[in-house]
Amino acid sequence: MLAQLLRRFERLAVWLAGLGAVIIIVQMVWISYGVFMRYVMSSPDGTVTEATALLLFPAAFLGLAYALKEDAYPKVSFLPNALTPRGRKGLEAVNLLLMIVVGGFFSIAAVDATMNSFDSGAASEILLWPRYLFWAPGALALVVFTVHVALKLAVLLTTPDTPPARGI
Repeated sequence: MLAQLLRRFERLAVWLAGLGAVIIIVQMVWISYGVFMRYVMSSPDGTVTEATALLLFPAAFLGLAYALKEDAYPKVSFLPNALTPRGRKGLEAVNLLLMIVVGGFFSIAAVDATMNSFDSGAASEILLWPRYLFWAPGALALVVFTVHVALKLAVLLTTPDTPPARGI
């Protein structure tokens, strides 16, 4: 049951990372347009800076769960390599617990910001786009990341330790 739920969240992580990639491509095209307009046409477009800045928040967090899925976070390996398998499992559990705490904090802050910007009707200064549209994808990504980490911790803690192989 936990493993199946974890696989579904990992699939969702891939889709969120794909959405982040699309946002980065949109930013790249939009910034290129802004540079062209500013330096070739001598007619700067004020919307480019604001739009690409607003897209930074969701782009920054949409790949978090995917990086966890791929085990792509930087690690210091000398300590785990020096530990027994049980010690490595304990260290990994502590690491996942820290991720839950930090991810939970940022999830709560992002969801709160999304709901407050929706309730207030706040809009961007130049484009007048609703701010919650930019907060919502990042908030979703942070919540998915936090649940993903919790599932990985649950799977880790419910998986029995395998005894070391004995020679014959």
